[in-house]
Amino acid sequence: MSSLADREKKLLLDVARRAVTLAARHGESLGEGDLPTDEILTRPGGAFLTLRIRRRLRGCIGQLASGVPLVRVVAHCAKAAALEDPRFEPVRAEEISEIEIEISVLSDLEDAAPENIESGRHGLMVSRGRQRGVLLPQVAVEFRWTAERFLEETCVKGGLEPAAWKDPATRVQVFTAEVFSESLFSESTGAIGKSSP
Repeated sequence: MSSLADREKKLLLDVARRAVTLAARHGESLGEGDLPTDEILTRPGGAFLTLRIRRRLRGCIGQLASGVPLVRVVAHCAKAAALEDPRFEPVRAEEISEIEIEISVLSDLEDAAPENIESGRHGLMVSRGRQRGVLLPQVAVEFRWTAERFLEETCVKGGLEPAAWKDPATRVQVFTAEVFSESLFSESTGAIGKSSP
């Protein structure tokens, strides 16, 4: 996917904010009529939605690129991050104003040799049989992992042994992510939609 303009990033953040709000207050999803129809946003794409409260993770759900339009993926993952992340209790209505939303728009997956992986630039998907682990590029940055440690942690995320990436039967794929959050725009324009109903 080509780089998004600020206007498109703001539209996606607004969709995510409305989806989280509707999910937390009523357990419902945004309808098709609630989504923008800008051409670039209706192209197929993948995304991860990350929710934080005071910089602490509150939910994160993603969907790799498929045939689904990016804007629908964002709406779906926003609701899922609010209600369905198994690591957390569902987001409560009273938490909505504290939540910071971050979106990672994903490129298509590409097969990669382990020696070509760049920690901090690439996200990873490691798969073998039905087991699959996915980690975003910013995770390696946050924990200051080397490329090898990133590979090991992605294997563990998928329920594989840490060295599974060395096995010829294990598929290693990379992607890049365009990452942006509400705080990117709130400094100059005020937080996006934080008072939305």
